[in-house]
Amino acid sequence: MSAAPSYVHGANAKPLLGDTLGSLVDRIAAAHPERPALVVRAQNVRMNYREFHAEVERVAAGLLALGLQRGDRVGIWSPNRAEWVVLQFAAPKAGLILVNINPAYRTHELEYALTKVACHTLVLPRRFKASHYLDILGELAPELAASTPGQLHAARLPALREVILLDEVAAAGTRSWQQLVACGDAAALAQLHAVEPELGFDDPVNIQFTSGTTGAPKGATLTHHNIINNGWFIGEAMRLTEHDRLCIPVPFYHCFGMVLGNLACVTHGACMVIPGEGFDALATLETVATEKCTGLHGVPTMFIAELEHPRFAEFDLSSLRTGIMAGSPCPIEVMRRVVEEMHMDQVTIAYGMTETSPVSFQTVPDDPLERRVDSVGRIHPQLEVKLVDERGRVVPRGTPGELCTRGYSVMLGYWDDEARTREVIDEARWMHTGDLAVIDADGYCSIVGRLKDMIIRGGENVYPREIEEFLYTHPKVLDVQVFGVPDAKFGEQVCAWIRLREGSEASVAEIQDYCRRHLAYYKVPHYVRFVDAFPMTVTGKVQKFLMREAMVAELER
Repeated sequence: MSAAPSYVHGANAKPLLGDTLGSLVDRIAAAHPERPALVVRAQNVRMNYREFHAEVERVAAGLLALGLQRGDRVGIWSPNRAEWVVLQFAAPKAGLILVNINPAYRTHELEYALTKVACHTLVLPRRFKASHYLDILGELAPELAASTPGQLHAARLPALREVILLDEVAAAGTRSWQQLVACGDAAALAQLHAVEPELGFDDPVNIQFTSGTTGAPKGATLTHHNIINNGWFIGEAMRLTEHDRLCIPVPFYHCFGMVLGNLACVTHGACMVIPGEGFDALATLETVATEKCTGLHGVPTMFIAELEHPRFAEFDLSSLRTGIMAGSPCPIEVMRRVVEEMHMDQVTIAYGMTETSPVSFQTVPDDPLERRVDSVGRIHPQLEVKLVDERGRVVPRGTPGELCTRGYSVMLGYWDDEARTREVIDEARWMHTGDLAVIDADGYCSIVGRLKDMIIRGGENVYPREIEEFLYTHPKVLDVQVFGVPDAKFGEQVCAWIRLREGSEASVAEIQDYCRRHLAYYKVPHYVRFVDAFPMTVTGKVQKFLMREAMVAELER
């Protein structure tokens, strides 16, 4: 008898939600007005759902008062802050599209992102740690300093008109966040309430950039329906209720923070607890203990950093029960320690991709510990997944195939890029993920590899082609190949093999510094080797697996 096909469907009695982000926050605030909604310790912010709803309405109305029209793009380039969460709901409530910009982006990446989606408004802090955001924007838009707020005309950023500064005091050419909120007066609120009934849950509300395997990043465009329902079912798998308090140290610009974190909470009336602008193990432990958090999110490297912190034993984490570990495979010993030492006996594992809003598979608290480590769980409610071979035929259970997802979660497409959208979403609306997976007889899915050579470094997806194309801009670089090598701390590290131009000399530090000035830190090659040639097939195809093997052998020596 032949094995069953690798096809699973999340048939489920729980219906999809028909909310927009605006109607969702209206409904939850009406149901749980006095329950805590948002705690941001670094900013001393505490709001219940009634206060959160009022702030969302004021900011949504303020954006309309600035003259933004339905469908305009509003960029947020910031680490985790209270304003990020408010804007996540306010922009869609006003019919606008929120564009998530990675806080690690530098000039090269920022210019591309803002131009690609024709961003009208950009919200940013003055600085965070070593990132001087306003100075970086000033390099791209020197006209800002001499402009009137809302009247920017920058040669390199032709669509950008408005810059909102997350600061008490506005800089030249910008408005402060407080000034934006003040624009949300009675007249603006009336305009907001007139606009809202026109919005539909299939409207685009969010653009998230996924680094391109073929060069430039692509803007995955997501709807209300995509992200609300994914957040709802994620929270259901975690068994969230309005009594939960979820600690969210993962970044908001990524689906992990804004969907698995914020939307899982809001769909259930739970409290979003933000330990700081960026991840800090000590701040996270302090937050969980002080705020009596019941859930905690993180990638395995974050959980390892918390467990290994010298002051770990000082903190009472007994309030914890649930959370999500995702981003890269979890070692079973780490999972055991998270369950035993952090009291997270209901911790779940999730798998997905930005283009599917993101989660397609998730474990549930009833799954045995082994299944929460050797698999990414079973199919999410209301979704379909099939595994196919190179000819598009469904493979039998237990056989590796490319994972394809279909259902409410699949993005509208890549912003303004029909050709690349067609490459991944076929005529039957299957999203081809590029991941190789196996589905067993019980429906559990294991990710076994990648069709493309994507690197996952500490939960960040790194696409070699993007770094290669950037390194070609270095005057001394003739040819370059980028690939991942195993790393105990981050899962993988970025490695670049470089052929220099004849007569050129370069150092590892020179190449790394060149990358640091223009690329996010996690894309900077950790290892750089200068070589005379790359291993090739007889047909001239570069063999990255041989380079990887050579580097692994070198590092083991």
